[in-house]
Amino acid sequence: MSRRSGILEFAVLGLLRESPMHGYELRKRLNTSLGVFRAFSYGTLYPCLKTLVANGWLIEEPGTGPADAPAAPLAGRRAKIVYRLTAEGKEHFEDLLSQTGPDAYEDEHFAARFAFFGQTSRDVRMRVLEGRRSRLEERLEKMRLSFARTRERLDDYTLELQRHGMESVEREVRWLNELIESERAGRDQRSSGPDGAAQQDTSGETGGLPRHRDSTRPDPSDDTAT
Repeated sequence: MSRRSGILEFAVLGLLRESPMHGYELRKRLNTSLGVFRAFSYGTLYPCLKTLVANGWLIEEPGTGPADAPAAPLAGRRAKIVYRLTAEGKEHFEDLLSQTGPDAYEDEHFAARFAFFGQTSRDVRMRVLEGRRSRLEERLEKMRLSFARTRERLDDYTLELQRHGMESVEREVRWLNELIESERAGRDQRSSGPDGAAQQDTSGETGGLPRHRDSTRPDPSDDTAT
């Protein structure tokens, strides 16, 4: 499985965990909710769905109810198929959510992972955020070194493009720092009660986002951060 198809399978499983959907609804959600999938076509989505069905992670059901009325067979057209997550599919998705390997820090995979942080445990969120920050800090250092070596040989427009790239990465690092600090603050608040007594950490809860975030925060799928 390619990295690209693996990201798509992850996103499809995550969206279907929320509710069953038609292929059309899935593609719309992938395009609108997860910007990293804006370029995906039905020719890419449906083979992915067939693979997930063959693996036992999804089942196909005929569309029913008023919402599916337009999908009724007309002029030889087949009714729409609704895709539903199976118990095995849910277990597989939860296993994917728990993984924090290097792929989770890459641009497209991180954007997909971040989109499902609300379903991810706090400890895993922290590892992914810290891994992403470390990856971007390494990238930023290389960009700065390259800029210092080549700036005398480049024209003004190329230099400006390189500055823009560095500023984009710097902005995402600052954003990640805010998220990490908020996650840590949320974990600390839940680790002890008002009297200092230890409490169970409800690590699946959301609440790690900064309360007041800058409206210019980066889109994790922004290609300018590459």
